[in-house]
Amino acid sequence: MPELPEVETTKKGLEKTKGAFFIDVWTDTPKLIKKPSFSEFKKRIKGKKIKEIRRIGKNIILDLSDDYSLLIHLKMTGSLLYGEVKDKYIHLIFFLNNGSQLALSDVRKFAKVELHKTKELKLDIGPDALKEKLNLKGKKGRIKTVLMDQKTIGGIGNIYSDEILFDSKINPFRKANELNKKELDRLQKSTTKIFKKAVLEKGTSVSDYKTTLGQKGGYAQFLKVYQKDKCPICQTKLKRAKIGGRTAHFCSQCQKL
Repeated sequence: MPELPEVETTKKGLEKTKGAFFIDVWTDTPKLIKKPSFSEFKKRIKGKKIKEIRRIGKNIILDLSDDYSLLIHLKMTGSLLYGEVKDKYIHLIFFLNNGSQLALSDVRKFAKVELHKTKELKLDIGPDALKEKLNLKGKKGRIKTVLMDQKTIGGIGNIYSDEILFDSKINPFRKANELNKKELDRLQKSTTKIFKKAVLEKGTSVSDYKTTLGQKGGYAQFLKVYQKDKCPICQTKLKRAKIGGRTAHFCSQCQKL
């Protein structure tokens, strides 16, 4: 699933669309448009100018003329491509007046696209994991689950929660409210370090994610535990366990409970 580094990379790749106008839109999967209906969506978006590109958590927001905002969440397997797009999984295409296309490629068709009046767009998302300090006060759940709760922290998903916890030497089964100050400081430092590096490398492509140019992100080569077999530090066989419905990858020796 695209997480903060992948969505931030996508957001940066879409900066070149600023100033362009939507002239048409096509889809073979109308259910991708969650709000309003596709026919109404098509009518409203025509002629709108792209004024600004934002990221809120894992959401991409295109602020448009006439006080509209286009929200796109890539979900499990989505990618946004820009230019002369070619991809067999494209299910939504925006045609722009500069001759380029903005297309949504999505193998599983889980992505979400919505058009809102800007002032009515409200997202229940916690502090941004790249830009703001983590706040885990009062959180009683397992730390991996808490890190992935978008209402608590915006942007962390399954891949990076594994990597952050390994780097900070914290077991994913630990309760968030039982971490001491030293552990919380390590967690904050690891989160910032890993996300800055992942954004620099244009994200992680272990599945379907691609940049707006259709390229793979380069951070996969830096992954330490996610979908790995042995700990890179002590060579112990890595553990895999379900926590909150997601698979955690961790070292039982370097991340003692």
